[in-house]
Amino acid sequence: MLLAYTSVWGQENLTVYWQPSLALNYKVKKNYSHNFALINRNFTFKEASVTLDTRHVDIVHFSNLKIRENQSIAFGILYRFRDAFDDAGNELRLTQQFNLVQRPLVVRYGHRFRTEQRITNTNTIHRFRYRFTLDFPLRGEALDLGEPYLVGNIENLLSVGRQAKPEYDTRFTLNLGWKITDRAKFQIGAEYRLEDYAQNLQHVCFLLTTLNYSL
Repeated sequence: MLLAYTSVWGQENLTVYWQPSLALNYKVKKNYSHNFALINRNFTFKEASVTLDTRHVDIVHFSNLKIRENQSIAFGILYRFRDAFDDAGNELRLTQQFNLVQRPLVVRYGHRFRTEQRITNTNTIHRFRYRFTLDFPLRGEALDLGEPYLVGNIENLLSVGRQAKPEYDTRFTLNLGWKITDRAKFQIGAEYRLEDYAQNLQHVCFLLTTLNYSL
């Protein structure tokens, strides 16, 4: 990922963001929980120049239902405030999700399938997403207080809409995290995206910082 990031830095079709987020998890019952998140995306490099401009702010909610010990379904809703920053229009996003997790040994594997509807004033885009994730503690077989862990994933996306050509994206993400308290985890990482690579390839990089807190 770092080699790819370096190789595309000088290209005109490169955009770099810093994206901090705050997530709150609330378990209602043993098999039912809520997740709330506040996400802020900021330009740090665009059009071959360094900058620091807010692109948008997201408010996100997910309801998660565990249907088996290692399987869950979820429904999510996101509202993106973008019109106040670049007049591009706000967005409402609906998400349907199925998640499968396996942990045969120390490493945990996850398969996530999502369908999304991105609704704006001018169009509705339907997205189909698959993400493969693995995570594991960097010390021992279990994650203890104060210890680090690693999370990596790869995701493929297909976006289709009535007024748009199909768009194919691939994303690579790597996060280093720490369990800072019994209820809180902090992660810092990077994401590299190949956007619309079948027609108009764009290179997009993210610096990610995330604080997760569980009630």
